[in-house]
Amino acid sequence: MVIFSPKQKAIASRIEADVVADTWKDWRWQVARAVTEIDEFERLLGIEFDAEERARLDETVRKFPLRITPYYLSLIDPSDIGDDPIYRQCFPDPAELYTDPGDMTDPLAEDKDSPAPCITHRYPDRVLFLVSNLCAMYCRHCTRKRRVGDVDSIPDREEIDAGLDYIRRTPGIRDVLLSGGDPLMLPDDYLDWILTELDGIPHVEVVRIGTRAPVTLPYRVTEDLAAMLSQHHPLWVNTHFNHPVEMTTSSKLALRRLADAGIPLGNQSVLLAGVNDCPRIIKRLVQLLVQNRVRPYYLYQCDLSEGLTHFRTPVSKGIEILENLIGHTSGFSIPTFVIDAPGGGGKIPLMPTYLISWATNRVVLRNYEGMICSYREPDSYEPAWCDRQCHTCDRFLKLEGADESQAVGICQLLSEEDPTIALIPENTARIERRDGS
Repeated sequence: MVIFSPKQKAIASRIEADVVADTWKDWRWQVARAVTEIDEFERLLGIEFDAEERARLDETVRKFPLRITPYYLSLIDPSDIGDDPIYRQCFPDPAELYTDPGDMTDPLAEDKDSPAPCITHRYPDRVLFLVSNLCAMYCRHCTRKRRVGDVDSIPDREEIDAGLDYIRRTPGIRDVLLSGGDPLMLPDDYLDWILTELDGIPHVEVVRIGTRAPVTLPYRVTEDLAAMLSQHHPLWVNTHFNHPVEMTTSSKLALRRLADAGIPLGNQSVLLAGVNDCPRIIKRLVQLLVQNRVRPYYLYQCDLSEGLTHFRTPVSKGIEILENLIGHTSGFSIPTFVIDAPGGGGKIPLMPTYLISWATNRVVLRNYEGMICSYREPDSYEPAWCDRQCHTCDRFLKLEGADESQAVGICQLLSEEDPTIALIPENTARIERRDGS
C-alpha cells in the first residue's frame, strides 16, 4: 500500500530536509506547509511561468488567494499542466478575474437568509451552520469565494453559541448541516463540543458534516477523529470528490475509517469545464465512490459566483452525463443533478425526460435504450382509508409523533386542507394594476 510515493518524497524534501512518511502524513504538518505563493509552487513542481503569465497570476492571487496542501500538490502532473484536473481545481487561473454580467458575490443568498450568526435557514426543517472559515485548500471553484482568506469572518465561540441558541429555540429544525470552510479543520475537542451541544437539542434528529478533507487532506481523518465522530450518531458526512484521480490510497483509507465508524458517507461533485465534464469521467468517479462505500449524492451545476465563468458548462452537459449513467450503471451510483437556484431558491433537481406523454389513464414512457412503452393507470382511484381531510385526520398513521409542518410552495397547492389556489409573484404588472400602483 503506497502512502509515500517517490513524487511525494521529492516534494517533501524540497519543503524540508529529511522528511519521513510519518511527518508527511501528519495533517498539521500539511496545513502548516500549505503552498500560498506562486514562487513556492514553481519551486516544488520544477516549473516556471513566463513573465506575462506570472503577472496575471499575481493579479489573480491578490483577489482570490492561493492555498494548496503538499499532499494535493503531489497529485498534479507537471508534464500536463494545461489539462491536469488537479491543477485546474487548485491553482489560480487569470480567467477568475473575468466577471460575467450574471455573476454574483453571494449567488445563493446565504447572507440574506441568515437569521442568526453562522446560520443560513432556507428550507423549513434544516439549517446550514457555518462553524469554520478555514479550509485545507482553497478550491478555485468555491461558491463562497467571497469569504476565502477573510480572517474577519472566522466565527468565534460567541458566534457559534448564538447559532446554537437559534437552533435550540427553533423547534422546526430537525437537520443541521455543519459547513464552512471545513468543519474538520477544527480541533477534535472543539468539534466534539459543537456536536455534543447539538446532541442535546431534542428536536435535532440528524447532523451532517460537509468536508473536503478526504480529498485534499486525507490525513486529517485520524483514528482519534473517527472514534470521536462515532460518539455522535446519527451523524452523516458528505465529501467532495470531483475526479477519479483524487481517489488515492490515502483518500480510500480516510473513507474507510469514517465508514468503519458507522458514519454514512455521501459525495457532492461540481460539474466543472475542463475537469470532469465528460460522461466517462463521472461514470468512473461514481463507481469508485460506491466501491469505497460513498453514495453519490449531488452533481451540481456550477454556481454563478464571481470568478467561476470559465468553469461553467451548459446545463445540457449535465443532462448528457445523466443519460450516460441511468441504465448504464447501478442505480444507487447515480447522483441527482441540481442547480442551486440563484437568489436563495434552493436546489432544483434536473433529470432527462422519461415521461413522453400522458392521457386520462395511460402514461407513455421511454427507457435509457430509447424503448417506448405505455403504463396503464387505474380507471379510478379512491383511497379506502383517506378522506383527504388532513386538518381533522385522526387515522392511525403510525407517525410516532412526527411533526406535520405547514405546507409550503407546491405542497401548499396540493394540500386538501390549505385554501391556497395560486402562488403569485410579487410586483408583477398585473398585481400592480390591481393595487392601483
